[in-house]
Amino acid sequence: MKVLITGGTGFIGSRLALRCRELGWQVTVLGREDAGQPEVENRVFLESNGIEIIAGSVTDRERMFEISRGMQVVFHLAAAQHEMNIPDEHFRAVNVEGTRNMLDASVESKVGRFIHGSTIGVYDRDDANSVDELTKLRPSNIYGITKAEGEKVVKTYFSRLPCVIVRISETYGPGDRRLLKLFRAINKGVFFMIGNGENVHQLVFVDDLVDGLISAADCPAAPGEVLLLAGQDQSTSNEMVEAVANALDVRAKFWRAPLWPFMFLATILEYSLRPLGLQPPLHRRRMDFFTKSFRISTRKASEILGFSARTNFAAGARKTAVWYKDNGLL
Repeated sequence: MKVLITGGTGFIGSRLALRCRELGWQVTVLGREDAGQPEVENRVFLESNGIEIIAGSVTDRERMFEISRGMQVVFHLAAAQHEMNIPDEHFRAVNVEGTRNMLDASVESKVGRFIHGSTIGVYDRDDANSVDELTKLRPSNIYGITKAEGEKVVKTYFSRLPCVIVRISETYGPGDRRLLKLFRAINKGVFFMIGNGENVHQLVFVDDLVDGLISAADCPAAPGEVLLLAGQDQSTSNEMVEAVANALDVRAKFWRAPLWPFMFLATILEYSLRPLGLQPPLHRRRMDFFTKSFRISTRKASEILGFSARTNFAAGARKTAVWYKDNGLL
């Protein structure tokens, strides 16, 4: 099996690449040329495991046609996601037009399965209701907006290409750097909780997510479907912090502050610094940990793929803490 993974030097993509390699598949990874240190480290690790790395961007249409030739499965995970100091046009170039480039290249190459990695950010929900594949999309930032637009593009190819859209929940585990700040803060023995900490997270452990992605590439009933992949636990921010403290075996003191002053400051900094091309030290997406709530139904993925997240957050936090310590990050 010849597999191409765009965004393959990122956290999820690199773990998926290793799993595909373990399955005996021939794996090619597309990674950013301007990658940061974590992706550079992932690149070295993947190459040491016999995985071919190609530097480039999905915005390079002709190049995407070249590297897609002969591929049987494409996992399209590349995305403009965390950048705050770049124009909206960049997000559309990568998340919408870059997706179109990969779809056209896959059609020409007669790819047997195209897995499009989307996000729960297309919902932007914050209520007590569980979201599923039929829930109305309500993205609030340019990342979520362009990922929703990218999904619309993928759906127009359903009749020409066996496509599966997978909406991915917040992902963590060995290799992740997004929760590292949380682990470091708690490891120091003090954590500053903004708000009441009762907002709900439903994270998915990276190994469970990779299982779901592999199933989406293999299941005969998957093409033409939109599927949600999330973990088994619905944990409040307070419960997450407690689980991380237990995983680190520390007794942390918790301080609390009201939410509104920080949201106000984040909004002011974002709107004042972004036009100047400066990265705000605090912005609204950085506040998501304290504000957003997601309760996610994975019933459809269970019925079609047989997907079932095996790792609860307590166990996943312990595995993540071990990886952070082993790699000198804590």
